[in-house]
Amino acid sequence: MTAVGTIPPDVWGRRRHDRLVTTLDRLSHAYVRVLRHLHLPSPLQQTSDNSFQVVVTDRRIEAVDENVVSFRLEPLGAGTVPPWYPGAHLDLLLPSGRLRQYSICGDPADCSHYRIAVRLIPDGSGGSREMHESLHVGTELTIRTPRNAFPLTLGGHNTRPQAVRFVAGGIGITPILPMIAAANRVGVDWSLLYCGRSRESLAFTDHLAAFGDRVRLRLDDEHDGPPTADDLLGTLPDDSSVYCCGPAPMIETLRTALGPRRTVGLHYERFAPPPIVDGTAFEIELATDGTVLTVPADRTALDAIRDVRRDATYSCRQGFCGSCRVTLLDGTPDHRGGALSERERADGQFLPCVSRADGGRLVVDL
Repeated sequence: MTAVGTIPPDVWGRRRHDRLVTTLDRLSHAYVRVLRHLHLPSPLQQTSDNSFQVVVTDRRIEAVDENVVSFRLEPLGAGTVPPWYPGAHLDLLLPSGRLRQYSICGDPADCSHYRIAVRLIPDGSGGSREMHESLHVGTELTIRTPRNAFPLTLGGHNTRPQAVRFVAGGIGITPILPMIAAANRVGVDWSLLYCGRSRESLAFTDHLAAFGDRVRLRLDDEHDGPPTADDLLGTLPDDSSVYCCGPAPMIETLRTALGPRRTVGLHYERFAPPPIVDGTAFEIELATDGTVLTVPADRTALDAIRDVRRDATYSCRQGFCGSCRVTLLDGTPDHRGGALSERERADGQFLPCVSRADGGRLVVDL
C-alpha cells in the first residue's frame, strides 16, 4: 500500500517518472500559458455575450470649459437599441481594447439611440482621453446591453409618489438627467442640487435651465469650502428619497447626515472607486509564474497586480462590471461587495478591485 502523500508507482511498477511524459506535461502547461496571452478574449466576451455594434452619429461639447463631450450611439444597421431605465449604464469596448462604463443620459422613451457624456480626466487611466480624441462621427464600437445598478424607484400603483431630492457632483449629473425627466413626467415633487468647481465646468446647464427653480447650482468658486449636509439636502420632509451621484466626500456627507433619519431613503452611485475602510495587508500569488505580491492595507489587489501586469483587464474598479475577475485557486477571500453571486463566489470567482483577504495569501489564476 502506498503511503499517503507519496507518489505511487506507475502501472508497470516503476517508481521513476517517465521523462517523456514529464517533459510533455511541462510543455503543455507552458503552451496553455502562451495561448492565454495570445488569444485572450475581449473583456466583453469574458463578462457577457449580450453585445452588439453601434456607430457614433453625433458628438457635442456640453460644458463651457469644453471638457465634457456627449456622444450619440445608434445601432449599426437598421433597428432600435435595447430598452433601458433611468440610472442605467453602458459597457463600451473602445478601439484600444479598454472597457469603460458610462451612464446613459438621454431619454429612455427614445429607442433610436443612446447618449452618453464623458468628462476628460487628463491624469486618468486613458479612457476619457481616448473617448475625446479618437471617437468621431462614424466610429464603430462594441457595447453591451444596458445594466442598472442605480435604479430610480418612484412608488408603485396607487402609491403616493415620494418627494425626491437629487444631488449631483460634476459629471455625476449624467445618470440624474433621465431621473429628473422621469420624475417630472409623473408629477413627483422633486428638486436638484448640482455641485461643481465653477459654472464653466458644469455640463447640460442649458438643458437644466428649463426646469426653473427646481434646479439650483452650488459652485465652489462662489462659496467657501465644499457643500455641507444642509446645502445638499435643503428642507427635506420625512418619507423622501435622496438620489446622489458624485465624489466620495459628498456621498459620505449624505450618509452621515441621513444615518439617524430612518424615514429618508438614500440611493447613490460613485463615479470613482470607494475608499478602502479597515483594510488588512495580505499577499497575492500569481499562479502562472509564482510571483508573490504584497497588497497594503490601503490598496486593492488590482492595484498590486497592475504594478507588475500592466495588461491586466479592469474597468469600473467598483465590483460591478466583472472585467477584472479571476479564479481563486487557494486561500480564503473577503468579498467586499461586488456583483458576484453566491454561486460564483462558491466557484472561486474573485474580483481584485474590491475583494480582499484578512491577512494570509491568496493564489489566483494569473
